[in-house]
Amino acid sequence: MEPIRVLLVDDDKAVLDMMQAALESRRFNVTPVAGVAEALGRINTDKFDVLVTDQRMPGDADGFTLVSAMRSAQPDALTVLTSGHPDTQAAMAAIVLQADEILVKPFDVSALSELISRRVASHRGSPRIPRETVATILERQATSIIADWLGRLKEDEVLSGVQLDDSDRIGHLPRLVQDLVVRLRMAQVPASKHARISAPAVEHGMLRYSQGYSIEMIVDESRLLQVSIFHELHNNLNRVDLSTLLIDVMTIADEVDSQLRQSIGGYLEHARSLPAA
Repeated sequence: MEPIRVLLVDDDKAVLDMMQAALESRRFNVTPVAGVAEALGRINTDKFDVLVTDQRMPGDADGFTLVSAMRSAQPDALTVLTSGHPDTQAAMAAIVLQADEILVKPFDVSALSELISRRVASHRGSPRIPRETVATILERQATSIIADWLGRLKEDEVLSGVQLDDSDRIGHLPRLVQDLVVRLRMAQVPASKHARISAPAVEHGMLRYSQGYSIEMIVDESRLLQVSIFHELHNNLNRVDLSTLLIDVMTIADEVDSQLRQSIGGYLEHARSLPAA
């Protein structure tokens, strides 16, 4: 039987050398890699039975990036994520569908060896939930996001104190969410090209002025929208393409802030256009 081929990734050279020696002493064929970029290259060019990667790495990418890449390129490979943070195992429970196993450091390398041998022997490659971009998830779940936002708004004493029908409260949101989806799909375009006017955001600010909102209330609405968006992403975490999640989260925050600024601009413009009392 051919030895089990392991891609071993850890930015700590001492840990990497120790784990490599321990696994090779048990007759595993180990390819040690100290960085995400090289590991991604290996995943695309070489064949492996197992990926063992540390969760935290220098730079924007991390172990989740590698797990996601391995899932895509070599779906039959076993994926093992290691972490030096004891609370991670509970906090990341929803991501266990991304990695087959999560091990908390320190752990006995012999236990890792036994785990790999046992899991590879029975691992046949399970059906994978299709990975989706954040933009696709938000577009599909727009109705759910808006419903969650409305529920949170109604729990806010100040915002719910303005007497409006639900349709008047949420009238602007479908178009704002769609603007956000468009922005996410432009994420690879240089940032300077993102600067554009969001007509729904400007109209929202003008409407909120006529409905008796204050600027502080518009800010609170925007904050609740971000909460509802991230809540929906959490609910769909097992589907998210983790390789782009970080940049997508940053893009969401930037776009929602941009929409908020434009809403406030529309609010103030409308206020100035009205004759003084």
